[in-house]
Amino acid sequence: MDPFPKEGEGAAAGEASRGAAPSSGVVVQVREKKGPLRAAIPYMPFPVAVICLFLNTFVPGLGTFVSAFTVLCGARTDLPDRHMCCVFWLNIAAALIQILTAIVMVGWIMSIFWGMDMVILASKYS
Repeated sequence: MDPFPKEGEGAAAGEASRGAAPSSGVVVQVREKKGPLRAAIPYMPFPVAVICLFLNTFVPGLGTFVSAFTVLCGARTDLPDRHMCCVFWLNIAAALIQILTAIVMVGWIMSIFWGMDMVILASKYS
């Protein structure tokens, strides 16, 4: 047998003739594991999430600070086992981290990504 496939023969045809089993259908599920700060992002109505993204873009941490109050108004989060006040303070902590690290651009970038996550969660929620 020729070790190289001839023109017109694919590599798969060469493998099938050697007795290689075709790949079986395996379903793999990937789920993102969120930390407590990331899981504390509330599921808000879409217009509120867009406003928070806008605020986070121009004043780092302000949209995150506003979103913390939506938790007190009953917005759902990915932390169902934590009390509402704990989730509120986690969002306040995220806002403070964004404000304090905005000087070195890290907080500003984090703030924009946080706002984008708010909009993504709001689009899944509605």
